[in-house]
Amino acid sequence: MADTGTLSEPTLKRVMGPGLLLLFVVGDILGTGVYALTGRVASEVGGAVWLPFLIAFVVALLTAFSYLELVTKYPRAAGAALYTHKAFGIHFLTFIVTFAVMCSGLTSASSASKAFASNFAEAFDLTLGDGFALTAVALGFMTLVALINFRGVGESVKLNVLLTCVELSGLLIVIGIGAWALGGGNGDLSRLTDFTAAEGESAFFSVTAATALAFFAMVGFEDSVNMAEETKDPVRIFPKVMLTGLCITGVIYILVSISSVALVAPADLGEGDAPLLKVVEAGAAGFPLWIFAFITMFAVANSALINMLMASRLLYGMANERVLPKVLGRVHRTRRTPWVGILFTTAIAFGLIWFADLTALGGTTSLLLLCVFTVVNIAVLVLRRDPVDHEHFKAPTAIPVLGAVACAYLASPLSGRAADDYRVAGVLLVIGVILWLITYLYNRNVRHEDTTIDPANLKE
Repeated sequence: MADTGTLSEPTLKRVMGPGLLLLFVVGDILGTGVYALTGRVASEVGGAVWLPFLIAFVVALLTAFSYLELVTKYPRAAGAALYTHKAFGIHFLTFIVTFAVMCSGLTSASSASKAFASNFAEAFDLTLGDGFALTAVALGFMTLVALINFRGVGESVKLNVLLTCVELSGLLIVIGIGAWALGGGNGDLSRLTDFTAAEGESAFFSVTAATALAFFAMVGFEDSVNMAEETKDPVRIFPKVMLTGLCITGVIYILVSISSVALVAPADLGEGDAPLLKVVEAGAAGFPLWIFAFITMFAVANSALINMLMASRLLYGMANERVLPKVLGRVHRTRRTPWVGILFTTAIAFGLIWFADLTALGGTTSLLLLCVFTVVNIAVLVLRRDPVDHEHFKAPTAIPVLGAVACAYLASPLSGRAADDYRVAGVLLVIGVILWLITYLYNRNVRHEDTTIDPANLKE
């Protein structure tokens, strides 16, 4: 394992207080999910679109308690990889969890690219249809993201504040327009109780399938644990801040879903990849749609860039730990960015954009992270036997148990999850396992050494 404790190794600077951490949590959760998939959720359950978002919020809240116990117990920046490694000590399991997190970033970025293309067409009043032209815009956008990634865009707290404000403004516009229209006698609140199960499904399976998709909108809170080493007094402020951030976004999502279905019929809301534009148009015909389209483009562009940055750096970390081919960890001499990792992750994203639709990409993202969350909820119980020498947050035992059961159920076929989610996730994980196996055999038979993972080097 790499030595991370030497005096020559610099430590991260603790610059984030409660306010900036709260903006980070809220900004990381807001984004592509609610902007692009509200209509797809409505297709599953009809007017009761708020219900899957509410259930997804509850499941996310249960898992957040487990993350809070672990981040205050081990305030380091490696997230799920660290917790899995400490709990089970199985290097292959640590690899699978880490690679699943990386793949979730690729599927999330690819879904953001498709949403960007749809809003691009709306902003410039283009007729691109649903075929090659729209896909070409999404691929072009992903190419731009790769070029920015290669150039070496750094994440900063100030930039995150700006992007969070833009993302939040778009959702507040939807909520405000909904309130204004309903106050003027427009809209139909009776749709909120008009539950319509998808064809051939029971009401229960329609809700759970919609929840599995809506969960995509709630992910992101887990990324904040990777800021533990840059947060002032993380043991004290993380619990209050993460729970507050989750509650804020949960309320916003439910209000957005209520405004959406009250102003636009669920069947119409489910058509296309820009449902909130339809809501704005229906509730405020005079509002310049191009402004909202640009806000949406900015929000999903931010999601794509952050996820591609994460994926390429995580791939770089695994290559440096020799659990993936070392070539994937090569850094460009002048730009100082992991250019091979960027090319590799961008190539996978191209394939996802070309072969998978927006619903499958969003569903695959939530599937991968629900599997990771199941492991984390179990890990928190296993690590109860590993005491530490400082006070930390402790979740009531029932909460991680309920969280593990809920996450495992939503990740399973029993929830009514689409088969495409498993196919896309399966292909991605098979690629990872093949790369891992090649590296393992090379290290064992050529270099005559075992492959081990130091999760401290796997920054999510």
